[in-house]
Amino acid sequence: MSNRLKVTPNDLSAFWMPFTANRQFKQAPRMFVSAKDMHYTTSDGRKVLDGTAGLWCVNAGHCRPKITEAIQHQAAELDYAPAFQMGHPIVFELANRLADIAPKGMDHVFFTNSGSESVETALKMAIAYHRMKGEGARTRLIGRERGYHGVNFGGISVGGIVSNRKMFGTLLGGVDHMPHTHLPEKNAFSKGVPEYGAELANELERIVALHDASTIAAVIVEPVAGSTGVILPPKGYLQKLREICTKHGILLIFDEVITGFGRLGAPFAADYFGVTPDIMTTAKGVSNGVIPMGAVFVKKEIHDAFMTGPEHMIEFFHGYTYSGNPIACAAALGTLDTYKEEGLLTRGEELAPYWEDALHSLKGEPHVIDIRNIGLIGAIELAPIAGSPTKRAFSAFVKAFERGALIRTTGDIIALSPPLIITKGQINELIDHVREVLRSID
Repeated sequence: MSNRLKVTPNDLSAFWMPFTANRQFKQAPRMFVSAKDMHYTTSDGRKVLDGTAGLWCVNAGHCRPKITEAIQHQAAELDYAPAFQMGHPIVFELANRLADIAPKGMDHVFFTNSGSESVETALKMAIAYHRMKGEGARTRLIGRERGYHGVNFGGISVGGIVSNRKMFGTLLGGVDHMPHTHLPEKNAFSKGVPEYGAELANELERIVALHDASTIAAVIVEPVAGSTGVILPPKGYLQKLREICTKHGILLIFDEVITGFGRLGAPFAADYFGVTPDIMTTAKGVSNGVIPMGAVFVKKEIHDAFMTGPEHMIEFFHGYTYSGNPIACAAALGTLDTYKEEGLLTRGEELAPYWEDALHSLKGEPHVIDIRNIGLIGAIELAPIAGSPTKRAFSAFVKAFERGALIRTTGDIIALSPPLIITKGQINELIDHVREVLRSID
């Protein structure tokens, strides 16, 4: 390890850190300097078990050889090529490989650089699609309370997390929200998909009656709401949403930035639940988090609606400088190869029962008021400290790091989503860390 990585920088002030308590962090920095497979290494040489796949993204584990080698080779051969009116071979190869594993009928892929950009792209596609079909009045977008769809203006407008919205003005107009599906009074400590709450999908019918279907372009939901604290869809809920959207000619967008690429034990949540959306947003796991990349999947009829008019004209006035960046594509291809060779897109199905039992063994531990799980995702909800929301979970996060485990907290919820290469022994280790932390915090 180089000396540069062994020391803490002598001035932390220049970097304004995202989604971070900057002042607290800079008083007691938590620095990672290397990583391999299931572990990070800290600047003081400790191993930290990754219980969150980085930030829901390192599905294949850290520093995997095929991904590293693909990046190195590509950087030496073709570092950048413009995506506007030009192409390079591997972006087309990647699009084909992704279409091959996508839900049936989702034949086309538009590349972005993040989940936030994937969401913005999907929302624009939906509105533009209706205009191309002669239904230009369909501009309204429907999200969901407690939904997270990135941090760009479109994403926070359809999103429903208060802290992400309250400081940024009136946001986009023409947006409405369905209720979330968190029903702790009925579904607390459910194992897997909860029994109660499918009728909440009927709230979409109320919104349609209020605004009229002729004004609504799309509904966007996370099949499993991750960043708000792992809120699961009740049995039959997503099927009802699909039926209502189809009935009224509304596009259904699944935000699969977290659930995509094996997190639930299937390639996508659409596969897991047997519900195919019209548009699907992804990022994170597409490149194992190594190089920023996102991908928006669309049904053939949506893509083809734009392929009209003079052939020399641009069909969709949207894109990014780094859409389909060659090195990002190489990382994604190396990631797909790793997933395929190790069966990672479905490995979660095999481990899910063991993961479920391990998580629910925490029932009865101090402060625990609910536990939720699906695939290789879990949440432990804690009773908040009166007058100090989020403080208890944040204390758990810090203590877990000190003990040698990386967890994620949102509000007073501990969220877990380890790399898909985790072993049963490492599941036990992770849960034991959490158990000891729960017993040590006030």
